[in-house]
Order: sequence, then C-alpha cells, then structure tokens
Amino acid sequence: VEIVESGGGLVEPGGSLTLSCTTSGFTFDLFGINWYRQAPEKEREKVAYITPSASFTQYWGSAEGRFTVSRDNVKNTAYLHMERLTPEDTGVYYCNTILGTRGPQWGKGTLVTVSS
Repeated sequence: VEIVESGGGLVEPGGSLTLSCTTSGFTFDLFGINWYRQAPEKEREKVAYITPSASFTQYWGSAEGRFTVSRDNVKNTAYLHMERLTPEDTGVYYCNTILGTRGPQWGKGTLVTVSS
C-alpha cells in the first residue's frame, strides 16, 4: 500500500490550495478516504471524509464551508480543495484510509503554510 500526499506549499491568507492523495496497492473504490491535519505543537485532527463512491462527504471544525473533498476512482486519487485559508490552517495534511484487517494506512503528509 502506498499513499502519497502532494500539493502543499506557501499560500497567502485568503488564498486557495488543492491537495492530492495518490494511492496504490489496494482497491481504491472500496474504501473511504479521510483527510487529517496536524498544526505545529497540536494533535492531529480529522478535517474531511469521503465515502468510496463519493456519495457522502463530511467535514469537521473550521473545514466546514471552506474545504471540499473529492475523489477520482479511475486515477485512485483523492483531493482536498481548501479556500479562504487562514494562518490557523497551517500544518501537515495527511491522507488516510482504513483497510479492514490491515488497519489504518497513512501517507507522509504534505506541508501547508499560510502566511503573508
């Protein structure tokens, strides 16, 4: 199983960014995808979830109304589009899925820095 996040970088407050989560090694369209973030010196927190067929999405905290999670089951890739970013959105963003008995699988994350 391989999960690779990308698309992070430096963005100004108020800006937008889209992260990608590219996967391999499992049947992507059978599993939901979670997005988490970990701000400096804070615990990792879930920000978004999408079901295998993309029929349902859920957001937590400040992500609601600003972030949009999506997926392309042909490309085995999930996305997190983020708008109206603030410095509080700074952190490492991780993609995660739970593969039954194989348990949770994580990527190494991609760093998002919101700063002027």
